[in-house]
Amino acid sequence: MDARATIDAVRDATETERDRLGSDKALVAATGASLEPDAVLEATATREAGLASALGQWSDEISDDAEAEGEVAAAIDEAAAAAAERRDRIDADVGEPDALSAHLETVDGTVNRVGAGLVAAPLVADRFYLQVVNFFVNEADEGRADLARELRSDASSLDRAETALAALSDSERGDAAAAATEAVEAAYDGYAETLDAMGLDPKPIC
Repeated sequence: MDARATIDAVRDATETERDRLGSDKALVAATGASLEPDAVLEATATREAGLASALGQWSDEISDDAEAEGEVAAAIDEAAAAAAERRDRIDADVGEPDALSAHLETVDGTVNRVGAGLVAAPLVADRFYLQVVNFFVNEADEGRADLARELRSDASSLDRAETALAALSDSERGDAAAAATEAVEAAYDGYAETLDAMGLDPKPIC
């Protein structure tokens, strides 16, 4: 598989989880059913802060990792800086780490980190930010809706993932895809557990 095919494989493997992560229950889970602008902004900032923290740590460590290629290291470094910038743009308090951020803290090895941090994180962010945009549209807050659209465009970009994956071998891309799938599943498991605890079904009602 080339880089694009690797990403497509992760998309296919996680379609159900990602669809549910992007449902109208996403913000209910993320805010503990406190569907107020400040709570939504805090949940959004928390996700970006967690991602920035994990990627920043990886960036610091990657120079000592024999698996790392220059382009991989640069992609992780750029992703860390971008997440930190998005967090700052949100300008909200940060809460306890979300499920994906907590999972990223456990990921070892450059190849696995490419999958979890550069492939899975943007795929999950795309679904989450969809609901953030919708929330502020429904609030008639055009400024924050526009900000959420801009953040979604940046957070869901897979350009860095493609660059990093292209620097890996075919077998390494397979390992990265497995790590990405595991990370999406971790995000979904946290989402489902939160809703279950609230007495809500994470599955869509047909």
